[in-house]
Amino acid sequence: MQYTINVRGKLVDFSSPQVMGILNVTPDSFFAGSRKQTEAEIADRANQVIAEGGTIIDVGAFSTRPGAPEVSQEEEMARLRFGLEIVRREQPDAVVSVDTFRPDVARMAVEDYGADIINDVSEGGITGVVNTPLEKEDGTCPAIFRMVARLGVPYILMSVKPNVETMLMAYAREIQQLRNLGVKDIILDPGFGFGKTLDDNYRLMAEMDKLHVLGLPLLVGVSRKTMIFKLLDTAPAGSLNGTTVLHTLSLMKGVSILRAHDVREAVEAVKITSKTISSSPLSKHL
Repeated sequence: MQYTINVRGKLVDFSSPQVMGILNVTPDSFFAGSRKQTEAEIADRANQVIAEGGTIIDVGAFSTRPGAPEVSQEEEMARLRFGLEIVRREQPDAVVSVDTFRPDVARMAVEDYGADIINDVSEGGITGVVNTPLEKEDGTCPAIFRMVARLGVPYILMSVKPNVETMLMAYAREIQQLRNLGVKDIILDPGFGFGKTLDDNYRLMAEMDKLHVLGLPLLVGVSRKTMIFKLLDTAPAGSLNGTTVLHTLSLMKGVSILRAHDVREAVEAVKITSKTISSSPLSKHL
């Protein structure tokens, strides 16, 4: 799919899918291998993402795993200040996204540390703090939408809807709200694992290509998630192979960004899948 977004005045081209590497500055994210808290750990992870072929570093300071304790806004900001300073020092030219649903945290990350993208897993505040809504689904414009418009950065809008049909209806309304505010660069995340049963997740994977009707790039975050290890009767640590299978299926459905813990493996999936697609006689007609 031919998509681009504007990051700091430069166009990021998604004609070749990109890999976003996860960097959690948290003590409790669901995959223990993603938790980075010391200066050395954060620096090593930032450098690893880029060295392994990732092009976006996604920094999060609030675990969204089921049952995660609430983190205050002050604590989230403190964690991000610590992490972002190190990431910017180590990789000053990298595209950095910040995983937050709080408007003031987004403002701090962009204005003080030059964060490039806001990655909101709450669908504009619908899920909020540990499933306590910050916003009502009443058609009014969420505060995070207004903040992203003010900041002028690309925005990742994740859905908590259980299926493609309801997702499309909600996305149409939310995209229009964002456009009305002047937000130009929007990336859609179907939200695997959020507000969905195991069967919902796999039905969404099968039908995800229907979201292309909205004409926006898609991001998929399935890395080591419950939909893999519950189905395979394993654990996050044993879910790399399943993750790669779902990454490949996602790429075959035209996804532009893979959000991954295991960057090298995701980059390899992109290379192999892209080569396969481009080698097909049908690709000349796409």
